[in-house]
Amino acid sequence: MATQTTQQPDVTTSMTVIDGHALRIPMFQLLDQDGVPHPDVTLPELDKELALKMFSTMQFIRVLDERMIAAQRQGRISFYLSSLGEEAASIGSAAALQFEDMIMGQYREQGSLAFRGFSVEQFMNQLFSNAKDLGKGRQMPVHYGCAELNFMTISSPLGTQIPQATGYAFGQKQAGEGHCTLVYFGEGAASEGDFHAGLNMASVLKVPAIFFCRNNGYAISTPVAEQLAGDGIAPRGVGYGMKTIRVDGNDILAVYAATQEARRLAVEENEPVLIEAMSYRMAGHSTSDDPTGYRTRDEENAWRDKCPLKRFRQYLLSKGWINEADTDAQQQQVKEAVLAALKEAEQVPVPHIDEIIADVYDTPTQQLQQQLEALKAHVRKYPDAYPKTSQGVK
Repeated sequence: MATQTTQQPDVTTSMTVIDGHALRIPMFQLLDQDGVPHPDVTLPELDKELALKMFSTMQFIRVLDERMIAAQRQGRISFYLSSLGEEAASIGSAAALQFEDMIMGQYREQGSLAFRGFSVEQFMNQLFSNAKDLGKGRQMPVHYGCAELNFMTISSPLGTQIPQATGYAFGQKQAGEGHCTLVYFGEGAASEGDFHAGLNMASVLKVPAIFFCRNNGYAISTPVAEQLAGDGIAPRGVGYGMKTIRVDGNDILAVYAATQEARRLAVEENEPVLIEAMSYRMAGHSTSDDPTGYRTRDEENAWRDKCPLKRFRQYLLSKGWINEADTDAQQQQVKEAVLAALKEAEQVPVPHIDEIIADVYDTPTQQLQQQLEALKAHVRKYPDAYPKTSQGVK
């Protein structure tokens, strides 16, 4: 069996000092901030039906985010994470995948899930952790997951999905069915060790994985300039010997085209790809965060002109695929549907308490049974602190 050896570098008698600050990777863009294609660009093939699905998903997510932030402020849900200003990154990339491809999210990918077909009722059931929630009420709000839609359940620990994506993609490579895995994360998560381990493994093993970094400017309250000294996240892909694309994350057509090419490289050539989508987090990190403590209104307003929804809307208007009246009417319908689903979901009882251990093992262990009985005793002792639907406790 032949032994693989590391390719030897070229030899020089002159010392070479590489300036890491000199490496500048350009950002791929097709539409300017007014939704006008740049001269002489080749736009991706995008039929009207797909374009309108992408746009309607963007509208839905914008309404969902606004309504659920308000619901959290009213005390109706405990927590929420908005994707305001980043809708193009998740929806444009999801649109470029095949349905059978696996998606692993972080927690601003509700657009990808909605594009795959997650209904407004399913969103609400998860956010209210009720008995109809696919996760049986075990997760925090916004930690979605749906096996039927090939969307892996989101975990709270930052970056854990990155090496998991490498492993899943390795399995897809072994299966040889032409599928890939796309994993999302923020530039803050790229400071975690899991990022480096996941990318290195993917590059060495040549797996069909797309690592999609949403560089939205802030890791909670820490700006990019205080996180790293280099030219963003994209050069790290180059450092691991990986195909790399930097794209305007507010330009949905550019994101779509970049992800199409990344998928081709991943599936046809078993080349993992790092995509860095440059965007901006318009909302706070979460409903627990107040961004006015670390950035100015002027900064936020400067980015509002680059809004991805506004940009794509202008493009579709220029093509005659939508008009103002119908678009406004559709948005009003979405608002009504979201509000109706919210009111219905908050009336659904919480899951039965036995669901906590129902499918952890085929047959719950004695230790789990003992823990469940102790929990029931605790609920009986303090009934006023728990939902009156009582979760099956008598």
